Amino acid sequence: MLSAKARIGIFFVETLNAVGTTYYFYYVFFFAQAKFGFGRLENLLLGAGLGLTYALSAALGGRIAQRAGYFRALKLGTLIMAAVLAVGGFLDSLLMHFGVMAVCTLGMGLTWPALQALISEGQPRPRMQRMIGIYNLIWSLAGALAYMSGGAMLQAWGLRSMFLVPAAILSVQFLFLLWLESKESVVPMAAVRVAAGVGSISPEPRVAQSPVKPETFLKMAWWANPFAYLTINTVVAISPSIAEALNLSKREAGFVCSVWTFARTAAFVLFWSWPGWHYRFRWLLNSYLGMIATFVVILLAPNLATLVVAQVAFGLCIGLIYYSSLYYSMDVGETKGEHGGFHEAAIGAGSCAGPAVGAAALYFNPGNPQSSAFAAGALLLVGLGGLVWMRFRRTA
Repeated sequence: MLSAKARIGIFFVETLNAVGTTYYFYYVFFFAQAKFGFGRLENLLLGAGLGLTYALSAALGGRIAQRAGYFRALKLGTLIMAAVLAVGGFLDSLLMHFGVMAVCTLGMGLTWPALQALISEGQPRPRMQRMIGIYNLIWSLAGALAYMSGGAMLQAWGLRSMFLVPAAILSVQFLFLLWLESKESVVPMAAVRVAAGVGSISPEPRVAQSPVKPETFLKMAWWANPFAYLTINTVVAISPSIAEALNLSKREAGFVCSVWTFARTAAFVLFWSWPGWHYRFRWLLNSYLGMIATFVVILLAPNLATLVVAQVAFGLCIGLIYYSSLYYSMDVGETKGEHGGFHEAAIGAGSCAGPAVGAAALYFNPGNPQSSAFAAGALLLVGLGGLVWMRFRRTA
């Protein structure tokens, strides 16, 4: 359990982690396009591979964090990412860069579950809501600013900067973690409770908003969140193609294609300040429906104005879906490290599925560049059916 001052330090670490990983993973598709000539199909396949790797690494990372300790997992993941990105900036082989992507993804899978557990462990429910709200605001805003400025960074400093700048940021993060750990003694509270034979440290009753059990809401959120990231990573993977179609420079693409990230941050502020959406199915359902509609509009947007408006609505919808998954992961049960790993693994699963389906659609129907949008949209409808089925089956 962390002191209040140490949590401020963890939020600083979260900021660095968000900026460093966003600079690399959101611009790796621009790098692949510029360096190796990747088109929409190749970038979708790349996104699918990264998503699958992250799903496996996050699930493993959550378990490692729960058993070995949150700080150990966080330090190890940070060190791995800093080292491999520093090396990656000087490599030219496509195969070697695949290795850099894979190893960096494995490192990232150790960091996010540990960060989520560190800010939530041992918190009474009202304070946990506040901690998760701050956590969501920080990573989303830091990531949005990094995504917005990354195009300008590449344009000014060249492709190598997307390796060396994150490597420097993550190196600072590692050194700060060493200092912070020396000032804190951190023990996972779940282990303390098991050893003491006591229950939750957050005994406050939940406000009953639905006849559905909290555990079912957790499962529904874990189900919906991969589909949200299916849409996110499909959009990110084809952002170079969208920018090219609208004749945007890298700098302009960074500004325009990051609009949804700022809208998502606004959603986090809204749902942090108003907890009335907790354990209410209609909020989750309406967000999912809005996500489907805006996702299709983004991929088929005929002009810049339509793209921007659709991104604003898209960011608000996926913001609630993500918030639901993380909040219920931390609120239901005691193994917060493992739950954080499952939450992040679900993100990886969606990050894999969306680009994979889009790539398959382009492969079998190469004459229609919009086939990936329709294929991903069809998969989202399957997810909608599953969400409704889970809701009403559990109360039957």
